[in-house]
Amino acid sequence: MHMPKISEEHRAHRRDEILDAAERCFLREGYRRASMAHIIAESGLSAGAIYSYFASKNELVRAVAARVLEARTLDLDSAAVDRILSPAEIARTLIEGLLRSDPTPVLLQIWAEASLDPEVKLLAQDVLRALRATVTQRLVAWATASTSIEDPEGWAIAATPVLLAVVPGFVVQRTLVDDFEASAFMSALPSLIRAE
Repeated sequence: MHMPKISEEHRAHRRDEILDAAERCFLREGYRRASMAHIIAESGLSAGAIYSYFASKNELVRAVAARVLEARTLDLDSAAVDRILSPAEIARTLIEGLLRSDPTPVLLQIWAEASLDPEVKLLAQDVLRALRATVTQRLVAWATASTSIEDPEGWAIAATPVLLAVVPGFVVQRTLVDDFEASAFMSALPSLIRAE
């Protein structure tokens, strides 16, 4: 009996369905308590279907984090189509993307788990390394266009971790502080992140 070939579009859609289910489980159960059994039940798919895409929960964590990163990279690319983004605009674009997709509690859980589990830490480092490269590239473009920065690449490499520290600060406060005002945070960004 000949089995029909599954299209790449169908595979991508199924993969996204599984990642959506994993993200919902991580939100509801917490990363540590969410099991593959929870994710399988949440997805409505068979165990075989899930395991044909992801061999473990850690693979799912990497894929969820990578999907968030890819979306933020696309956000930066879209925002920079016809202009060079300032450091504050880079931070704003990253945060606004997180607000649209709202994976902030999941990110907080992954970061916490990365501090305890060496394998999750390696996964998180891979994702963060890619984000740092993207942000550094955007900062080099901005610094090159600026007349006040003599070594744009050196400055961008040093500035990237500082700029990226703003995003986890936003995530932590939005997740943990009941009276946190996201709009006030966003309004303050341009005056606080001034790279002159």
